[in-house]
Amino acid sequence: MTRTHRPHILIIYTGGTIGMIENPVTRTLQPFDFTHLIDNVPKIKMLEYRIDNIQFTPIDSSDMDPDGWRDIAMAIADNYDSYDGFVVLHGTDTMAYTASALSFMLAHLDKPVIITGSQLPIGEVRTDGEENLITALQIAAATDSRGNPMVQEVAILFENYLWRGNRSTKMSADNFNAFKSNNYPKLAKIGLGIHFTEENLRRPNERRPLHINTNMDRAVMFIELHPGMTQPILHHLLSTPGIKGIVLRSYGAGNAPTSPWFLDEIRRTVESGVVIVNVTQCVNGGVHAGRYESGETLTRCGVISGRDMTSEAAITKLMYLFGLGLSPAAVKSRFDVNLCGEVTL
Repeated sequence: MTRTHRPHILIIYTGGTIGMIENPVTRTLQPFDFTHLIDNVPKIKMLEYRIDNIQFTPIDSSDMDPDGWRDIAMAIADNYDSYDGFVVLHGTDTMAYTASALSFMLAHLDKPVIITGSQLPIGEVRTDGEENLITALQIAAATDSRGNPMVQEVAILFENYLWRGNRSTKMSADNFNAFKSNNYPKLAKIGLGIHFTEENLRRPNERRPLHINTNMDRAVMFIELHPGMTQPILHHLLSTPGIKGIVLRSYGAGNAPTSPWFLDEIRRTVESGVVIVNVTQCVNGGVHAGRYESGETLTRCGVISGRDMTSEAAITKLMYLFGLGLSPAAVKSRFDVNLCGEVTL
């Protein structure tokens, strides 16, 4: 059975390049009113959808934070039963963080939340914004042969591909195909048509009401390894007051120095109750702690493997789990569970 009513889509506008206009005096980009954005895409009317919008105070995505994620999640939850799908317009720089955070916050999601933006403002003569917006709306309205939403998860649509949101990373500051999911295949390829890879799409095991958890604990951080790191610097970072969780960006398949001082600092931090997650700096592949001795030593120190998770998913997953009020031991246990398609176990 196919959907017989006109798709009802809610656009949530947060800002970003897609909604920018050039200041004629300074020549810099600044946000403009959402209604002007719609005026610049008259083709939207050809879709014959019912489209409503919520406009937040437009921000550069560099200013996006857990408060912004909460506002987006609540806007979706408050309107969940009234719409077939949701399109979030967002700046590209932190889009993968937002997509990952929303995937954890929106539990039991069974409708499309499509995040998109652009590399060039939508008012430019040559822009990717118009195509991305129209395609995102079409994906948000798409149904399968039984009339169910084709996409039932948080996804990023950019240029020619639809990617799982919590598997995506911004790969280019210049190309229109700015995002890629290196460890999980595409959800759809966009060419002359939209070609979904249905076996890659997430499907809930059972239908349950949407439930949101918007308390994201900010007491987390990244530490990126580099040759020449000294003990005083590492000690200072690991001793950051109030820190609860650390995403350690290691080398290769999860490797790190084997110097006694390095391992002692890591072990001391873990024993103090801080959760340390090991992810790779590489854009492809993941952590294989047992492949090399240098990776295995981190495991023996109590560091948990992030497997093939993106850095964006790892840090937001820590925020989410600590935000639930879990103990460090419980966070470690839950981190090793695939909550919403963010990791390959």
